Amino acid sequence: MRRALFSPTLLCLFNVAAFAQIAPVTPNASPEARALLEYIQSLSGKHTLVGQHNFPISRDRNSQFAADYIGKTPPVWSQDFGFAKDGDKDSYLARPSIVEEAIRQHQLGAIVTLCWHAVPPTADEPVTFQPLPGFDSMALASVQGDLLDKQFKDLLKKGTKINKKWLTQVDEIAGYLKQLQDAGVPVLWRPYHEMNGDWFWWGGRTDPKYGTAALYRQIFDRMVNYHKLNNLIWVWSVDRPSAPGREFIKYYPGNEYLDILSLDVYGRDFNQSYYDGLMELSQGKPLALGEVGNPPSLEILEKQPNWTYWVVWSGMVRGTPKSEYEPLVADSRIVFMEDKAYTEGTKGLRKAEGFEPLPSSVPADFTGEWVLNEDETKYQGFGGPAVKLSIVQKDNKLMVKSTSVVEWADDEVSEQTLPLDGSDIESKMFNSPRIQHANWSPMKDTLSIDSKVTFNFGGNSSTITGLDVWTLQRRGKKLVIQQASKSPRGENVSTVVYDKR
Repeated sequence: MRRALFSPTLLCLFNVAAFAQIAPVTPNASPEARALLEYIQSLSGKHTLVGQHNFPISRDRNSQFAADYIGKTPPVWSQDFGFAKDGDKDSYLARPSIVEEAIRQHQLGAIVTLCWHAVPPTADEPVTFQPLPGFDSMALASVQGDLLDKQFKDLLKKGTKINKKWLTQVDEIAGYLKQLQDAGVPVLWRPYHEMNGDWFWWGGRTDPKYGTAALYRQIFDRMVNYHKLNNLIWVWSVDRPSAPGREFIKYYPGNEYLDILSLDVYGRDFNQSYYDGLMELSQGKPLALGEVGNPPSLEILEKQPNWTYWVVWSGMVRGTPKSEYEPLVADSRIVFMEDKAYTEGTKGLRKAEGFEPLPSSVPADFTGEWVLNEDETKYQGFGGPAVKLSIVQKDNKLMVKSTSVVEWADDEVSEQTLPLDGSDIESKMFNSPRIQHANWSPMKDTLSIDSKVTFNFGGNSSTITGLDVWTLQRRGKKLVIQQASKSPRGENVSTVVYDKR
């Protein structure tokens, strides 16, 4: 597709339009759906949500893996209704559990997006992903592959055999979406994804009357006007226009049939012309990256700021090194579940859904076995920090067993119990009196431990004061202790890092 040329004025108008509130295309959209779309619209040009796709049988295993790998939780939970046989990762029999998990994710504060590798209306479920050798072209039984031209035309004609079969299949999926509607779950609904490609049976057809866009309008009509589903935010999904015949405009159903324009990108192919082309079509509606193999870099997002979310496909998290995730995690424009921007941004959505706002932080629990991360530790002081910590946090007390390396003897093990109510505790350090007290931050996500040790040498006393600030990172798997001490010899500042075993 030829790269669109925009004047600065026109680009400005696009960005202004992206912030304008536009009503959902679904008549009488539910309050939850309206609030979700309003939130997505508010992200344009400001923030980008992180999302993770999950295979049908995996509930949220892919999302949990991504959270552990990245260190923060993707707030967009993506799933597919499946098509394959029992036991396959894409099994269509997982649909009841998919609905259960979608409701659970909604209650936890995640945003739900669903797609469907639709079964061709020439076959019964289950089907394969690709055609099997020697398949009957009249009875396509795979997600990929082509219907005959006559079959596709008949599919779009009311009353034909293949149209009736299609209705039966769509109606089943509508039943699951209705369960989510009844549970108050708004859904970013992405039917017939990558429709400008010719690999899926529904895609690659540009005939104005009997093409893919007409099929998209047909499923919209069935879901919205027949089934009266009002919890869907309609996500129009295309692939990159990287070959003739895949131009976006040839598959555009009309603005009255979509709420969000989304693009699938693999191989890091974030060509600026793709973004510009969608912006030109959007008329102020938000953009999203429905599927990616790798997330866009900050440099890409600087040039393409209106992507409101991306979704990494299942099994592709490790395709992006952790070192590439670090700048994304650190940038305030990129939003994870734990971030204040998500807590604050979703208050209106949570209220419309009947929930309290998400907590701005989670109380810290330091319980566990911790091993010193020497690579990340920056230590100033004598002897070095403890190499192992065994911690039990219980009954508003912190019981710490520390193991330190002694080069000329056995390792030294010490134990201490600290009350966490701010009261003083007296102990000894190098046979000198020490007073400590621990205090929680208001949200109990940070623990501060003050200490004061008074030494007496030949009738002369000196005092060392210290402050240790404990926080958890990487979803509770990393303990970071910021240490600052002051003595007559000066000040020392250290960062001591432990990994949970």
